[in-house]
Amino acid sequence: MLTKKQYELLTFINYRLNETGISPSYDEMKDALDLKSKSGIHRLITALEERGFIRRLPHKARALEVLKLPENMTAGASKNTPSNVIKADFETPAEAKLTPVAANDMIELPLLGKIAAGTPIEALRDNSNTVEVPPSLLGKGEHYALEIDGDSMIEAGINDGDTVLIERCDTAENGTIVVALVDDNEVTLKRLRRKGDQIALEAANKDFETRIFGPDRVNIQGKLVALLRKY
Repeated sequence: MLTKKQYELLTFINYRLNETGISPSYDEMKDALDLKSKSGIHRLITALEERGFIRRLPHKARALEVLKLPENMTAGASKNTPSNVIKADFETPAEAKLTPVAANDMIELPLLGKIAAGTPIEALRDNSNTVEVPPSLLGKGEHYALEIDGDSMIEAGINDGDTVLIERCDTAENGTIVVALVDDNEVTLKRLRRKGDQIALEAANKDFETRIFGPDRVNIQGKLVALLRKY
């Protein structure tokens, strides 16, 4: 089942590929769907990819290819096709086998503020700031960005002033660098280590000690997927 906006976006992408051979930019998709932010387009594209309607090539993450269409949508459908929520059987028409073309734009992620990589700070609070990142740095799921304040993770290549990109999740494998919420009021970026029924938050700097907590004191807020650095 596709939502109204998913259906509209798939229709628009397919229309533009058929008409011009070039996939629309994120700004064009945002305007066509009357959305306020390009981050909404990123979420819709991820949802369509997860459902097998489109794909992004492995080393060309901004290249979009239509793999299949809803049964009631023809390959030449215009972006003005009625956009109600649908539930139907799906097929992969030959006309939809198009050459992938880059969507030449960046993704906007919410920048939630600074996170102390040395000493935990207050819990994250949403604000209106955003950061633009290449889609190739992101995988599936919801993401956000944080600015690093401190040097406790420098041996992992994470420096003071870096912007880290985080995939939102509530679980992570042992050894993963995570955003951890401690005692519901502090948040920090550390490497996760599980030791029996204890959780260790491990720094990547010999001058900082590892902190160990009971399992009920730590909640995972996300895991590190990439970072941005200005020189």
